[in-house]
Amino acid sequence: MSDRIAYGGKMLYGARLGILATDNLIPSMPGCARHARTWPFPVIYEIVPGASAKRVVLDGGEGLLDAVLKSADVLVAKGVDGIATTGGFCSLFQEELAAHCNVPVATSSLMQIPLVQQLLPPGKRVGVVTIHGAKLDARHLVASKAPPDTPVIGTEGRREFTRALLNAEPSMDVAKCELDVLDAGQELVAKHPEIGAIVLECHDFAPYAAALRQKLGMPIYSVYSFLTWFHAGLEPRDFGPPGSADPV
Repeated sequence: MSDRIAYGGKMLYGARLGILATDNLIPSMPGCARHARTWPFPVIYEIVPGASAKRVVLDGGEGLLDAVLKSADVLVAKGVDGIATTGGFCSLFQEELAAHCNVPVATSSLMQIPLVQQLLPPGKRVGVVTIHGAKLDARHLVASKAPPDTPVIGTEGRREFTRALLNAEPSMDVAKCELDVLDAGQELVAKHPEIGAIVLECHDFAPYAAALRQKLGMPIYSVYSFLTWFHAGLEPRDFGPPGSADPV
């Protein structure tokens, strides 16, 4: 009897991770969660109808839960083994999604905060740079199992990023967006010198993580670090049968 048996049960194969995406045409580049070339593995996207970035951030995702759950159902039906999102503010949906879906759920980069805090020396703490500091509140942090008094600063009121993203403008000046993130990070550390690492809430901030690391000289965690870790559990690396390699 052959031991080379193929098994079905999924609509699509080869993509473990499904990503719920906002319903707008905002510019994205490699590094952003909604850009497929960001990921070193295949992903499947599903647009959540009506879930504009502005509605998720400014309105707290009010009225979107049913659409989020239905879109997650579509991804699970297609065969994904885990679900993520394109926005850190989606931490507000974490509990309901995790209870609804029969797969693991990782809604927000903010969920890294408790783990990163454990990595830091005594007296150091995690800070957050977000797309909108005035709208990211204790609800989002508590939903991510993070301390509600975590220091937070936003890019709103600066040159480009927050305005262009929330208004779904057809283009954005990437150089200005980088300066917005760098300025916010520097201001956060100046106000809270006890910060020893930064988590980037916005899932469009990862392209600027390296520049912020160079500027501040501290670890920077983004949606990229989060979802590559998440995916590593969905599809662990196969090192071959133990003992199969020649000894070194």
